[in-house]
Amino acid sequence: MSPSAITNQTAPNGTSDETIAAQVQQTDENSVYLSTEPGADFDWKISLKDKVVAITGANRGIGLGIATVCLANNASKVFSLDLFEPDKDFQALQKANPKRLDYIHCDVTSEESVIKAIDQIAEQSGRIDGMIANAGMTKHQPALNFDRPQLEQLFNLNVFGAYFCATAAARKFIELGIKGSIVFTASMTSYRPNRAAPSAPYGGTKGAVRNMAHTLSMEWAKHGIRVNSISPGFVRTQMTYFVDKSPDWNLKMQYYGGMPRLADPKELGGAYVYLLSDCASYTTGIDIPVAGIVGAW
Repeated sequence: MSPSAITNQTAPNGTSDETIAAQVQQTDENSVYLSTEPGADFDWKISLKDKVVAITGANRGIGLGIATVCLANNASKVFSLDLFEPDKDFQALQKANPKRLDYIHCDVTSEESVIKAIDQIAEQSGRIDGMIANAGMTKHQPALNFDRPQLEQLFNLNVFGAYFCATAAARKFIELGIKGSIVFTASMTSYRPNRAAPSAPYGGTKGAVRNMAHTLSMEWAKHGIRVNSISPGFVRTQMTYFVDKSPDWNLKMQYYGGMPRLADPKELGGAYVYLLSDCASYTTGIDIPVAGIVGAW
């Protein structure tokens, strides 16, 4: 049915718009769906005001950039769930945002560790509104050079870790009655190979993450939980410092087209903020490439 057809329907005498909305909300007699639609007084400003957000791997790199932008958009509290101790960059951001940025030691490859961290956030803050499953790693080398331990390391962190974070957050959202948002960090390599630094196993993990976001969004929509992903392109981090140092970098960028540079991690943050915000109340099951058009080749 088209939007115009819905708009042009006339309510029966004595039937309010609210009553009709309540009637059409439930499409299956055996299932009650928790709608994510904001209330009548929602101001439609993209903001994370009053929201508590957990970000895995936020002590550095992309995660720290995302945390910076979440705080700039008024997140009440941001928790970094990370295996590594915070460095000077994290501490500087923490100092600039007193009592709004915290660190919890967490091994995302351990479901027990993730559940413990989520429980700690809920106990400390009284709620949790968003989970960004961002922690990950890559290894660039020819496919025939990978051994089983290297493959397991990639999949344990990038796939199993992301799954543990999503399921732990979803259970807590349901327990607390919160319409939560989960955002996975996928990659442009979930669409096609990265010719500048190929890695078949890494691309496989990120393809799994992107598909997982689609499937979980379908499963958890009835709980008011939205699940999406972001696919970054070339981002300047400790793991990618070498990419634009190669002698043929300029030639590769001419071939790729788009923006011939690495992104600052903070340039990804706006997409995450949107997906975490209530303005994205009807946005679920999608992936947003933030790749300077590199992903289009």
